[in-house]
Amino acid sequence: MKKELVTTSDGSHSVFLPEMDEHYHSMHGAIAESEHVYIKNGLLAAAKQKKSIQVFEVGLGTGLNVLTTYKSALANQLKVIMDSIEAYPLDWEEVKSLNFRQQLDIEKSIYKQIHQSDWDAEVELSPQLTLHKYHDKLQHFDLAENSYDVIYFDAFAPEKQEEMWSEAIFKKLYTALKPGGILVTYCVKGEIRRRLQDIGLKVEKLKGPEGGKREIMRAVKSER
Repeated sequence: MKKELVTTSDGSHSVFLPEMDEHYHSMHGAIAESEHVYIKNGLLAAAKQKKSIQVFEVGLGTGLNVLTTYKSALANQLKVIMDSIEAYPLDWEEVKSLNFRQQLDIEKSIYKQIHQSDWDAEVELSPQLTLHKYHDKLQHFDLAENSYDVIYFDAFAPEKQEEMWSEAIFKKLYTALKPGGILVTYCVKGEIRRRLQDIGLKVEKLKGPEGGKREIMRAVKSER
């Protein structure tokens, strides 16, 4: 599938798939979206209660959310174990020109490790962040119950990848969340909100990133 490098509004890059007419990140700002949706309203929300956090990412993609998680874990002295699943991985040749590491001031070796480390194996990017990548489809992947404090749900948009936003997928993720666990996503479509509510999550719409989407969504599993 042909891929094109594009520049988003905050100066950070993204990847465009002409065949799907879809971008990997918000054109309003790739880094801005990652830091606002997944870090500020996901990781750091969980960090208010604990400093050791288990994260599951739906869609490794360009590795941007791993980079922003890495930077935040260092800055906030968190201990993060991050599992990330990707059915259609990008290779190093496709991502090495992206400017995320320069924009975030992260060494090239970390970015290379994210993309060149073995699948289905743990890699310690730093004492603060351990990454475990899985090359699989979420539909076929077994998730242990009550395993994660935070889920980054970063699949392509529902109209582009409908099967990823099904009730069955959300039930699987609900089971994998710990009590009090958080699921965050950029999508606030009413149908998606209702699916999350129907499986028992408490859903709230939050302000979107500056200059980007007006709202984002966070869903929380009951402590009971």
